Amino acid sequence: MRNINGGRRAAMSVAGAAVLLLSLVACGEKENSGGAGTGPSVTASADSDLAAKVPDAIKADGKIVVGSDTSYAPAEFLDNDGKTAIGFDIELFTAVAAKLGLKAEFVSADFGAIITGVNSGKYEIGVSSFTINDERKGQANMVSYYQVGTQWATKKGNPAGVSIDNACGKKVAVQKDTVQVEDIEKRSKACTDAGKPAITIEQFPGQDAATAAVASGKDDAMLADYPVGVYAVTQSEGQLELLDKMYEAAPYGYVVAKDQTAFAEAVRDATKALITDGTYKTILDKWKVGDGAITDPAINP
Repeated sequence: MRNINGGRRAAMSVAGAAVLLLSLVACGEKENSGGAGTGPSVTASADSDLAAKVPDAIKADGKIVVGSDTSYAPAEFLDNDGKTAIGFDIELFTAVAAKLGLKAEFVSADFGAIITGVNSGKYEIGVSSFTINDERKGQANMVSYYQVGTQWATKKGNPAGVSIDNACGKKVAVQKDTVQVEDIEKRSKACTDAGKPAITIEQFPGQDAATAAVASGKDDAMLADYPVGVYAVTQSEGQLELLDKMYEAAPYGYVVAKDQTAFAEAVRDATKALITDGTYKTILDKWKVGDGAITDPAINP
């Protein structure tokens, strides 16, 4: 989950490039090799009534320029070619854009710079697993489209006997600058307040390293956003397993500039249309993240 006080993680450079321009065509099929979401992209047809709601300044060039930190599988990340953006966030918003009669053009960006970029006009929207909170609602219009909480995972069989509610004395991996850091720190303090050993918390700059630490047995468990935890287990080839269930779910939101209320309404209505026609469910199920589905997108919920 993206950190409520800024970014959900430290900004990560993207595979040898500063900023990569990544275009995804909203119509037609494309095969990817992105793991859980492998298969043809799900398409959506334009709705003329919804397209008419998009402000002229945005639809004039036939595309929506999207700021996205493409390093957070399975939401938004780079395919094996190192330049094509894929993931359930990417595919879902591509369908939103198509419903509005437009294409989505993804620009890889540091997470912490996306909201500023949207407000400055560098990007027309931000799509990057942003958790909606009061601070962000004060900075931009946030259009809800998904809901997710924290998920723990351990090495297969949970050999260290980790319990979410009693991980005292265990070694736990987490990605830096995420809401999960605060979560595990509170749990560690509860341990020491009760006279038990603290949790050894290892913070990693990227989720891939945190996952590797658990798979290797270096750490006993990890916690991350639900879809990230599920994806890590899916890709581990039996080395990892989920521990208990997701908790403390909160909505993700598309980031639209504060002065672009009409555009935010168009994005909300396009998302609703995808839910109604089944495209939304198809995309989430394809990426095996359907547990985070919502039924009523809203602006600044």
